[in-house]
Formats: sequence, C-alpha cells, structure tokens
Amino acid sequence: MASDGKHGGAGRWRQWFRRASYCAEELYFGRYRSTIARARRDEEDLFMLLVYSEMMGVPNPASYYTMELQPLLLERFHDWHRRMGMERSPLDHFRCC
Repeated sequence: MASDGKHGGAGRWRQWFRRASYCAEELYFGRYRSTIARARRDEEDLFMLLVYSEMMGVPNPASYYTMELQPLLLERFHDWHRRMGMERSPLDHFRCC
C-alpha cells in the first residue's frame, strides 16, 4: 500500500527533529564532556577507596562527618526502604519507623 504525502512528511519531520535534538545536545554537552568524565572518575575512585579500605579494616574517616547529616537523610532513608519493599528499616541501629 502506498503511503500518502502526509505520513511520509511526518516521518521526515520526526527524523529532522531527532537529528536537531542530537546536534543541540552535542553542542551543549560537548564542552562539558571532559568535566563530567573527570567527576565520574573521581566518584568511582572515592567509592573504590571506601570499599577497599573497609574491606581491609581501615575505619572510614567520613563516618564522623556524615553523622551530622543523619537528620537530613532520615526522611529520604525511610522513603528508600519503603520503595525497596521493606516495611521496617533494615538496619538494627537506625530506626526510622
């Protein structure tokens, strides 16, 4: 069945908008690509350091400073464990319900 001009034109417009969107994203994010990659690498390095040091028995130096964030994170933690399907907090020492 032959397609009429309206449907073929809509496909071309859709393709043009997709290509224009891709070009706009590349134009905007292109200059930040190295900064984003560096931030991602730094975050991964910090995660590896914390996991490896905990595995080797070295105490986490950030735990002392993050305790003051507990009141701010309490509501978010409650939302998180409810989303994960846990009715109560999975941590014995951290009650939020």
